[in-house]
Amino acid sequence: MKTLSVAKVRMNFSALLKEVALGNEIGIAFGRKQETIAVIVPIEEYKRIKTRQLGTLEGKVQVEFSENWAITDEEFVTV
Repeated sequence: MKTLSVAKVRMNFSALLKEVALGNEIGIAFGRKQETIAVIVPIEEYKRIKTRQLGTLEGKVQVEFSENWAITDEEFVTV
């Protein structure tokens, strides 16, 4: 992963987006210590990360929901 300062991200934003479109991740460093505070990732990676994980059962079970099934996160947690 390439990491750049906020200033360099601003100057090269279009080129960096092209890199991300090719599958690369871009870190953004900020502050005096130039700590990486964010990462720009391809949309496919973002969707994969945002998918709800099954925790310790991941890879061991499969869950499918019907199209008309709905539950809020709060209801799910209290079940």
